[in-house]
Amino acid sequence: MSLLSPKSSPLSLHPSTASPASNNRFPFPLTSIRVSTLNHKHSLKYSSNRSRVSLRKRIHVKSPDSDTAESVSDSSDGSSSSSTTSFLSFLCPLLKLFSGGDPSQERNYTLEVATSSLSTLARLPWGSRSLFENLNNQETTTSDPPKPLQLYEFEACPFCRRVREAMTELDLSTEVYPCPKGSVRHREIVRKIGGKEQFPFLVDPNTGVSIYESGDIVKYLFQQYGKGRSPSTGLLESTLFTGWVPTILRAGRGMTLWEKARLDPPSKKLELFSFENNPNARLVREALCELELPYVLQNVGTGSQRTKLLVDVSGFQEVPYLIDPNTSAEIGDYKKILAYLFQTYSAAAT
Repeated sequence: MSLLSPKSSPLSLHPSTASPASNNRFPFPLTSIRVSTLNHKHSLKYSSNRSRVSLRKRIHVKSPDSDTAESVSDSSDGSSSSSTTSFLSFLCPLLKLFSGGDPSQERNYTLEVATSSLSTLARLPWGSRSLFENLNNQETTTSDPPKPLQLYEFEACPFCRRVREAMTELDLSTEVYPCPKGSVRHREIVRKIGGKEQFPFLVDPNTGVSIYESGDIVKYLFQQYGKGRSPSTGLLESTLFTGWVPTILRAGRGMTLWEKARLDPPSKKLELFSFENNPNARLVREALCELELPYVLQNVGTGSQRTKLLVDVSGFQEVPYLIDPNTSAEIGDYKKILAYLFQTYSAAAT
């Protein structure tokens, strides 16, 4: 969500029932609702417009209850705000220059963990614990919907980070489709579904909703899966002030596709036990993004009802923990995970 957009601005959503991997045509009708309706439970009302919209450099979506049109650029990576887009356009090449080169090479892990830990401190109140940790002990089921959520994002994006923090608080797992700069797969899917390359982008097959704008996504997730809870204090407002700190401290890691990454995706999604603000897990998520590897993100923040599942599969409660069903590998040490990922999913390994 653009941090400067008015609450009454129209929100575009696209009902989706098909898996992104199985359907390349995406014949979705266009619907739109007002953002303000997201603040009221059970108040979502959809009004379909069956006419097809030509999507070029810009799209204009007509609101069903307004004579004004919403104009959205397809070049934004975190907000439709032109100022944010311009800042990202300047920041991304600059960070790439200082990113430390080839991510597969030997790293200074003392420095890596130090910058990641400072990133954690910058976002300390958010993305570390589940808001459901005080639920009655008799309730042991997770908060996940029947069909997995699908999140298109890239690790270095501060607005994508806001959504991942919310998912940690809501104890939600999701399918993550990384969309780094230079993406060869997932950015094209987002264009076909939503009409533009803007991130984050959420697809919820349980409700048929697809949605841009991080603030709107967070409000939607809490309304749909929050069991009456609200985002932790400052989650939405803080991104503008400290959300950029991890991006800068990590010098843009998790932003650009590794030039030696395999072009073909693995047949099965990897699985990562993580939570947003864990410094070691952040390093692994950066690598998954740079390799454009789709994976199931199992959020295990403090108090998560998913902790027992982690203990059952790994024998301990520490994250990150990676499971690769394509090779039957299960790895719990972040250094070994990084080495494994870049060795296994480089173009040279095929």
